[in-house]
Amino acid sequence: MTTRPDRPHPDDAQDAAQAQPGRDPFVAWVREATPYIHAHRDRTFVIAFGGEAVADARFPDLVHDIALLHGLGIRLVLVHGARPQIEQRLRDQGTELRYVNGLRVTDDRALACVKEAVGMVRVEIEALLSLGLANSPMAGVRIPVVSGNFVTARPLGVIEGVDYAHTGAVRRVDQRALRTLLDQGMVALMPPLGYSPTGEVFNLSAADVARGVALALGADKLIFLTEGIEGGSRPMLAPNLLARDVDALLATETLPEELATCLRAGADACRQGIRRVHLVARGEPGALLRELFTHDGRGTLISAEPYEELRPARIDDVTGILQLLRPLEERGVLVRRSRELLETEIERFHITERDGLITACAAFYPYPSAGMAELACLAVHQDYRGERRGERLLEHIEKLARAQGISRLFVLTTQTAHWFQERGFQPAGLEALPMEKRALYNFQRNSKVFIKPL
Repeated sequence: MTTRPDRPHPDDAQDAAQAQPGRDPFVAWVREATPYIHAHRDRTFVIAFGGEAVADARFPDLVHDIALLHGLGIRLVLVHGARPQIEQRLRDQGTELRYVNGLRVTDDRALACVKEAVGMVRVEIEALLSLGLANSPMAGVRIPVVSGNFVTARPLGVIEGVDYAHTGAVRRVDQRALRTLLDQGMVALMPPLGYSPTGEVFNLSAADVARGVALALGADKLIFLTEGIEGGSRPMLAPNLLARDVDALLATETLPEELATCLRAGADACRQGIRRVHLVARGEPGALLRELFTHDGRGTLISAEPYEELRPARIDDVTGILQLLRPLEERGVLVRRSRELLETEIERFHITERDGLITACAAFYPYPSAGMAELACLAVHQDYRGERRGERLLEHIEKLARAQGISRLFVLTTQTAHWFQERGFQPAGLEALPMEKRALYNFQRNSKVFIKPL
């Protein structure tokens, strides 16, 4: 299992701020979210949700969150399902949607119900996205929403003797038309329907549509707001999964059908080039925003291959850490450490590893009685700089510090003061250090002291 390459895991900023007198939790949250706001601007996200979300009385809250994403400059494609609405219409007619081997059979009567239900759901979503009442989260907002025949579908046909009739699969997505609409600031709303050159209409899986659209657009993120994750004493899914982990999970665990469908579609999308697939509990208020704008996130990230693993160092990492530190020690940036010293302090180190190569490291030395901790030996491999590895390790150390009740993190540096200042560290005098650290201070190196409140 790997840590999220784009998301370290410090404690939730709001909780941390509340635990520290004098800090405004709202300001702390905005500051934590700001890097993600910048990173997500002009990116393309495909967000899929089922008809259960639309039927929920809290659906307007989700629409408000989606409107916020649009307002922050994110290019949005929304893919909605309509299963409960379809099934209700069928029950009203005294019949039910038929499933064979997990696939639905859409006969003529069912297709008529599909069209009615999908149309109703689409109109309801468009209405909520058009809401602009004063004193509401949508006040002063106008979001142009476009839906259409962007998906060309094919019939599933006859499988093992079963004719699936009007049930289909995505064949092609009109990416040019969708890109044009997104370039104009519109939100594309995609129903679970596909059309054929012969004029037929096919009932599609929303997960299949979302996967197909994400691949066609080369989306930066594919997000499933799914049912069946929340609840219970522990999370149903790990925070990070590789595509191969999903395969193993589906082979060994019995999961809710919609969740399994999203997992399959997400893993397949990763294998075909989508770098980030997120599964978020649809029923948890604000989970989408937390997933996108906080360090911890609020869901499961699926990726095709491990980018890097961030983990505590082990004794067999000593050689790799020494090789990483040596160039910086020779330049006087870091204090030279012997192998023997590193072996005795290896539990203090945390590393990022990529395909067996240690690409970055940092050490963490807590001083609990002073409510402080030292960040030391922060180093990034010269071939792997410029990709936020240092930031990820810093944020990881901050999480460790917060978990131990540490309120301030300090560093001693001779040549990298600006890097730390740009990340919230402030100059301080030697007297600000814990007594034990002051006793070990090397006056010959004359290192500068910087402290960051957490």
